[in-house]
Amino acid sequence: MFVAVHDDRCYATHVVRQQHENTMKKSIIHGSQEKVIGRFAPSPTGPMHFGTLLAAVTSYLLVRTLGGRWLLRIEDLDPPRVVAGADRILLLLLEQLGFEWDGPVVYQSDRIWRYHEVLKQLRDKGNTFDCNCTRRQIQASSGPSGDDGPVYPGTCRSGMRGQRSEHAVRLRVPNEEIVFHDGIYGIFAQNLEREVGDFILRRADGLFAYQLAVVVDDLDSGVNQVVRGADLLSSTPRQIWLYRCLGAQPPAFFHHPLALGADGRKLSKSHRGYEPVILDNSRKMMWLALDFLGQMPPPELLSADAPNILRWGVEHFSPTRIPRTHRATPERTRP
Repeated sequence: MFVAVHDDRCYATHVVRQQHENTMKKSIIHGSQEKVIGRFAPSPTGPMHFGTLLAAVTSYLLVRTLGGRWLLRIEDLDPPRVVAGADRILLLLLEQLGFEWDGPVVYQSDRIWRYHEVLKQLRDKGNTFDCNCTRRQIQASSGPSGDDGPVYPGTCRSGMRGQRSEHAVRLRVPNEEIVFHDGIYGIFAQNLEREVGDFILRRADGLFAYQLAVVVDDLDSGVNQVVRGADLLSSTPRQIWLYRCLGAQPPAFFHHPLALGADGRKLSKSHRGYEPVILDNSRKMMWLALDFLGQMPPPELLSADAPNILRWGVEHFSPTRIPRTHRATPERTRP
């Protein structure tokens, strides 16, 4: 289970918090070489919904408040889920909403060669191993489930078992706590071996896993501030471990609260009855996003267009106002 660190681990808490604060102090010094570089990385799987807008707004406000750069990456690594043309619609809408990104848009599908390169680097260092276990086999042989399903029990660490030729590539993890400071939720810790197990970097079908791609992309882009939804909190220790395996410094992490559907689950494109974000409702959606994030936009701001509402957000943004509790998606996002 992914847990907050309590007082009995105060030394580790102090060290991680101090590292985080030092990083952020360096980032906000005018002219510092460690200028904040953030990013927004949506998947082109359909129309933008309120949850996607929240991620865009939070990341944009955090980086622009610190005078940093905001990069844009399209995470199209899973072809069966990609909707043709969704990326172009998304980019146009972001422009219409007033978002301005720095540099060219990066597509993960153009970077497969780079993931192969890094995977070979990890393999040469002995950090990875091949695994031909099926999901059913893992479920049958593992103990209690972790945050993301069955904990991998290390079955193939010393060599693959059975006759199945298709295999994934996993990263070896340590039996120790990975502790980090989140800019919104505070100090967290997770024991990867006990709570996750050796995790997949390349799937058995040949597709690269999110955990590898996101770390390599952020490293290559110089990203030092990652802002995303709190559903990815439990992925963060895995990514920190991968940074360590690559000899790199992890970025500062900020996870914002989630907008929930009527069923209590994270709002997604599969939920019915919610308006997608489009130009016609953009001023309402932008205002609601700022309100959801605790920024207290004045009611009269609703008369402004979306770019000016976003500009107000940059000028008045305070990360300390962001709540830690997930909440129902505002009723006003329904048609």
